[in-house]
Amino acid sequence: MSTIRLTMAQAIARFLTAQKTEIDGQVMPLFGGVWAIFGHGNVAGMGEALHGARETLPTFRAHNEQGMAHAAIAFAKASRRRRMMACTTSIGPGATNMVTAAAVAHVNRLPVLLLPGDVFANRRPDPVLQQIESFSDGTISANDCFKPVSRYFDRITRPEQIIPALQRAMTVLTDPAECGPVTLALCQDTQAEAYDYPESFFAKKIWTPRRIRPDEAELAKAAELIRSAKKPFIVAGGGVLYSGAEKALADFAEKHGLSVGETQAGKSSLAHDHQANLGAVGVTGTGAANTLAEDSDVVIAVGTRLQDFTTGSWALFKNPHRRIVGLNVQTFDATKHNALPLIADARVGLEELSRALDNWKAPEAWTAKAREEKARWFDTAARYTNPTNAELPSDSQVIGAVQRTSQATDVVVCAAGGLPGELHKLWKASTALGYHMEYGYSCMGYEIAGGLGVKMADPSREVIVMVGDGSYLMMNSELATSIMLGQKLTIVLLDNRGYGCINRLQRATGGESFNNLLQHTNHVTLPDIDFSAHAASLGAQAMKVKGIGELEDALKKARSAEHSTVIVIDTDPLASTDAGGHWWDVAVPEVSVREQVKSARKDYETALAAQRVGD
Repeated sequence: MSTIRLTMAQAIARFLTAQKTEIDGQVMPLFGGVWAIFGHGNVAGMGEALHGARETLPTFRAHNEQGMAHAAIAFAKASRRRRMMACTTSIGPGATNMVTAAAVAHVNRLPVLLLPGDVFANRRPDPVLQQIESFSDGTISANDCFKPVSRYFDRITRPEQIIPALQRAMTVLTDPAECGPVTLALCQDTQAEAYDYPESFFAKKIWTPRRIRPDEAELAKAAELIRSAKKPFIVAGGGVLYSGAEKALADFAEKHGLSVGETQAGKSSLAHDHQANLGAVGVTGTGAANTLAEDSDVVIAVGTRLQDFTTGSWALFKNPHRRIVGLNVQTFDATKHNALPLIADARVGLEELSRALDNWKAPEAWTAKAREEKARWFDTAARYTNPTNAELPSDSQVIGAVQRTSQATDVVVCAAGGLPGELHKLWKASTALGYHMEYGYSCMGYEIAGGLGVKMADPSREVIVMVGDGSYLMMNSELATSIMLGQKLTIVLLDNRGYGCINRLQRATGGESFNNLLQHTNHVTLPDIDFSAHAASLGAQAMKVKGIGELEDALKKARSAEHSTVIVIDTDPLASTDAGGHWWDVAVPEVSVREQVKSARKDYETALAAQRVGD
């Protein structure tokens, strides 16, 4: 057996370089690069190895470990999970800064390879700088925090252990059902140890997506149930996009006269003007999609994990005879709430299900109702997005301005707060992957870093990041990284002077405005933050605009800019789109001295009665 002597870190770099993927007939690197912030736990081992591989495995320097992992996750999502990135950090805070991002990837079923440095395997210098010491377990380090938010976790204490660890990592990262974050904690002394690795370990391998075909019995049962439906409805999740099943979904809906509601992850599966697309479904859903969902007797859930925002906390589907067909690659998701499972890739599953249904179509009256509801919703939505001269426009009016100045191929990126809900209802996505939302973990701070990852995945598309002042203050450092890497973003910063979304939720549950908007916090002096000056100090082209007209002008200028632009606009923290939507289960206190809370509790108890517990 031919071998090559390398350090463990060098072996990782060489192995990652050898992993390939094939997209549209073109073989390309599976790993788009490695994000690295070096410290004493990885600079000597991984740093030296990545320097040696820099021509074939590019290394990108970020400003925050969580931010760089967000960028890597967004890159994978924008690449339909067909390409991915790795992230390496030092031990201690560098590593634990990535734990939140690992949770984002875990919840959203997205691949990212995390390579945090770890303590010395030989333990001779213990305790080293930044080492967490457990009083009861000598094997624990800070990296054990990654265990609950990793699909696969391993700690490498000997150089040869990286062989099975990387092989296992790849099977997880590329598996459509098991896909998620992998953490390989790299003991810092082991990174520098040499081993005679078999050359076969570094042979080029091309990874292609596994397309799971449905079981014949499950397929027959699903088709039988759908044929019995009088009011069938499709919920399209992120699995549609990861599978590349947009055409299969459109063909399925058209052939069988079905309507589609899109989750946050599934939005842009169909063009907004496609006859079957009723838009967003659930808590932040459109009036059209939710009207049909409420009355549907068979819900065909395609590639969705059916989280509470999609199901209205399991109170949306009100038909007492409602059944669910769970078309999903992951059994865990396909069987939720007593669903009839159809374990399959979304594209193949829809194609074979369509053949099994043959010429069956939903009743014409049900299809006609969907058309009527869609037209009614489009008229309603327009009222919220139309231009205004208001001094403090609403989020929806800002969205309207961005929409009017955008092009069909643009990508809008957002994550947390009230904006994702408004975008889910109101944004008109024209092309697949044109809507990029992190709303599985709803992670503040994802927006700018995520936009950077999206741009790196497809530099040909204009990327528009919409972010609130709260998220911007929480994490803005990767704006500087976008400048450094020449990855142009257009960032629309909506300043409502606090956490406007949670303030609205606080008031809706009977609470008094408290500790969310800046004016309601414990303060001596209210901050007067000049966001445009701050963005300019990071290297961006920045401007503050007044009103929707100036915003549209600024957006047009930003399109022709050479590097990232930040446009700041003051907005109303109280206004939101009250049309559409659905109840969301947020527990209200049973006991309170506030009459508003008591009233909200009564409404809450009434709403709870609509939940389908155990069904």
